[in-house]
Amino acid sequence: MTERTLITGATGFVGGLLASRLVADGRPVRALVRHLGDRERLPDPRVELAIGHLDDEESLVRAADGCEVVYHVAGMNQLCLADPAPLYRVNVEGTRRMLEAARRAGVRRVVHTSSAATLGGDGSSFMDETSGPPAEFTSHYARSKFEGEQLALAFDPRVEVVAVNPSSVQGPGRTTGTASVFIGYLNGRLPFDLPAHFGLCYTEDCVNGHLLAEAKGRPGQRYVLNTATLTNSEAIDLIAVIAGLADRPRTLPLPVAMGVAGVAEAVARARGRQPRLCRESVRTLGHPHLYDGSRATRELGLRYTTLRQALEATVRWYVDQGLVLRPLPRIPAEHRDAVEDRREPAGSLFEPPSGRERESSS
Repeated sequence: MTERTLITGATGFVGGLLASRLVADGRPVRALVRHLGDRERLPDPRVELAIGHLDDEESLVRAADGCEVVYHVAGMNQLCLADPAPLYRVNVEGTRRMLEAARRAGVRRVVHTSSAATLGGDGSSFMDETSGPPAEFTSHYARSKFEGEQLALAFDPRVEVVAVNPSSVQGPGRTTGTASVFIGYLNGRLPFDLPAHFGLCYTEDCVNGHLLAEAKGRPGQRYVLNTATLTNSEAIDLIAVIAGLADRPRTLPLPVAMGVAGVAEAVARARGRQPRLCRESVRTLGHPHLYDGSRATRELGLRYTTLRQALEATVRWYVDQGLVLRPLPRIPAEHRDAVEDRREPAGSLFEPPSGRERESSS
């Protein structure tokens, strides 16, 4: 394939991984960015720039011109917002504009990056592509991604739209969200966790799932990408085995966590600040995320990484980046000593670091 491929959100985490892979595969890649200076945030200098924004449909038409495929990865992923309107503007209206621009530009296929958060579920069974609309949403982020996905899958059939629904994307390169919990534990700074299940999508599996959706996905369908489903304590236990650590955080009951979040939210609002912790984030963290990603294996041929292999690679990346400062008995000393630039590690469960890999809304 020699036609250009447009990626929105290439300055973000998943979009950057995808851009790197496409360039490595020899494909011409164009990235939608807001400013010329955003080139420094792209993973490869060979990526062509298209200046535009999801609020400007004409700029999106220009960006998509001459492209056969568009990966619409851009989105806004944020909790605890006093005004959630920006989430809907980016994740719903931005998606609408990108799809319309793709149609106008003659794009053949759009791979739309949705989220497993759109599947909902009450923890009684695993959710998959056939699951109906959630009875309720844990966050405005989940609702906005659901509305954007519904819009994409019902779009003009002259544009082939395939959606992918990754669960929590974790692996080398990620330091925020669930990654901050893992890093906090490795540094002995995670006093407690929450009693919940979550879905993990390893970075390589996420990228491969996107590429396979382009190559083999059926138009109008969605594909859940989920490497493994496990509890918070199971994840910490496996990381402890990999690192050789004996300590474990205590499990904080959800009602207690919700009470703490309510107080923290009220204090932050009173001070005119955006809270780091809020009831919406506790609902999201504590929700039983049970996902079945087997359809991507059956229909697309996606082969998932084993959980042990994924977490081992992730822990070693944390160490290589200087994010872990305490000794890890099962990580060789030379593996740690090779790191020269040691930065302050991530904090606790309720203190996520600022993330350069947050989804880009360009």
